[in-house]
Amino acid sequence: MKVTGFTFIRNAVANDYPIKEAILSILPLCDDFVVALGNSTDETSALVKSIAPEKIRTIDTVWDDNLKEGGFVFANETNKALAAAAVDADWLIYIQGDEAIHEDYLPLIKKELEAELNNDDVEALLLKYKHFYASYDYVAESRRWYRREVRILKNLPGIHSYKDAQGFRINDRKLKVKLIDAYIYHYGWVKPPKGLQGKVRNFNQYYQTEEWIEQNYPVQNTFDMHNADRLVHFTGSHPKVLRARIDAANWKFEKDLTKETPKMNFRRRLLQKIEDLTGLRLFEYRNYKIVK
Repeated sequence: MKVTGFTFIRNAVANDYPIKEAILSILPLCDDFVVALGNSTDETSALVKSIAPEKIRTIDTVWDDNLKEGGFVFANETNKALAAAAVDADWLIYIQGDEAIHEDYLPLIKKELEAELNNDDVEALLLKYKHFYASYDYVAESRRWYRREVRILKNLPGIHSYKDAQGFRINDRKLKVKLIDAYIYHYGWVKPPKGLQGKVRNFNQYYQTEEWIEQNYPVQNTFDMHNADRLVHFTGSHPKVLRARIDAANWKFEKDLTKETPKMNFRRRLLQKIEDLTGLRLFEYRNYKIVK
């Protein structure tokens, strides 16, 4: 069984994305790894090439900054990395530059790779998500945050990144997936207040015009917590590869952020209550078909 990892990245250093930790978190599962290195203006290329030269291959790419509709540029870059994956790989593991997998889940994932290798009814594995927000001590838990996504794929013809690279499809149909009890830890929103504001402005440049960004997210040193919707305290442990980054974090929130988020409207409160009581997320968008 051969496993290839893949990702894309651009300006990770300038935007403080944990790309090194992201790659290292899944590297033990991979026989090789492909990184689509975008046209960065910082030290991202050198950083990526220093991680594990014996396993990692890089391809140089140029982002089409005109692909703003739906964030398609992210899918475009993902597909470049996907196309460069080893043709003889059985499985492909995708990780984005602000994600990581806890080492505790690696044995389970490897077991699932072996168990479903020859099962034609399973085309991909669906992982659960923890979305960290503002600091490493809080997780955003509400309907505004996707709770599952495909990150492990069989190397099948026709598979491609979909829309803004949140998921995948095969020949434009949904993948048949198995939900497994492993989590992706998403750290893209872990930043001090000014950094969060910059995150939103930088993120929206791939979706919106400069005029729209200035009107909706002008430069400021604070951040409106409405995007979190609902925060809960995180009581678990983070992946070992993140420990040094977490220890170096130099900001602190004096207030309890679980009390800082605005109230949901009636409809969202009702649907959230149903989910909290039953585990069912009504009207959930699913870019996959759970078969097992």
